[in-house]
Amino acid sequence: MTLSNDLLLKAAKGVPTDRTPVWLMRQAGRVLPEYRVVREKAKDFKVMVKTPELAAEVTIQPVDILQVDAAIIFSDILVIPEAMGCNYLMEENKGPVFPQRIQSIADLNTLHVSAAEELDYVYQAIKLTRRELNGRVPLIGFAGAPWTIFSYMTEGKGSKTFSAAKKMLYLQPEFSHRLLDMITESTINYLKGQIKAGADIIQIFDSWAGVLGPEQYNEFSLKYIKKICDAIEEVPKIVFPKGAFFARTELEKLNCQVVGLDWNMGIAESRALMPSKVLQGNLDPCALYGTLSDVKAEARKLVDGFGTSKHIANLGHGLYPDTEVDKVRCFIDTVKEYSTSKKSARAGV
Repeated sequence: MTLSNDLLLKAAKGVPTDRTPVWLMRQAGRVLPEYRVVREKAKDFKVMVKTPELAAEVTIQPVDILQVDAAIIFSDILVIPEAMGCNYLMEENKGPVFPQRIQSIADLNTLHVSAAEELDYVYQAIKLTRRELNGRVPLIGFAGAPWTIFSYMTEGKGSKTFSAAKKMLYLQPEFSHRLLDMITESTINYLKGQIKAGADIIQIFDSWAGVLGPEQYNEFSLKYIKKICDAIEEVPKIVFPKGAFFARTELEKLNCQVVGLDWNMGIAESRALMPSKVLQGNLDPCALYGTLSDVKAEARKLVDGFGTSKHIANLGHGLYPDTEVDKVRCFIDTVKEYSTSKKSARAGV
């Protein structure tokens, strides 16, 4: 399908664009009243994830309402452990909880490497979304990085430190590598299924990269992200390693086109450490709590910092649910308008 707006895909490939493309992590979510209506109708988060019509509806909402340059399929990174045989619950105001933690090699016998077809509901949502988008913008598919998935499966819930998960790396490295391998193979199958269904580009979220030190990150996270990137060649790839500022030299070597930055990763330093990569990010989501004038200033500062090439504007993490929609729209509009004016000025128009 020919896209009427292919800015994101061009930028991801390093091709010059008329302006900086912009989308936001968690753009399909509680910040939008329209999302909350669908969420109330579904009653349960997992019902939304597993109902293609509902997932497609909330995926498209930010394109219609916020005018972002890409849609990202509404799903959850924890569909992978569930497909592998490790069920999770999504508790309101608490987040994910795993009734049965994976803690030993014996527990691995309860799991399997999930095949692509086990997550068909996601692919049906992708197909439906693509049909409804009708070529307006690209569709982003995604998965969690193996370490991030491992951390939930072994910790059993969210955590500030993931100390129980990290304990496994020190005390049971053989178990840890075997589970990470299973997650990696499952994720490769899953992403290939998303691409076959119609995802134009994929992002790997390593949400808990920053709880590891450099040596452990290389051994227990980056190695497995590399396997995924090497296995996926059909579409451009974005890797978002939140908190892993220390890994940028190694990230430069990855077989991916784009690296997402959080707000703790300096732009100039990141450009120097990752010269071949297109960079994505990296506004602090809390900057959107400011006044409209403040948000405009921060958006312009972002464009000035990254320049008008090899950059995809985004936040340094997902949108916070109490952010005002007007502030979100202001950020998006300012990036579009300001990057266009900067590009025109540079071209002498």
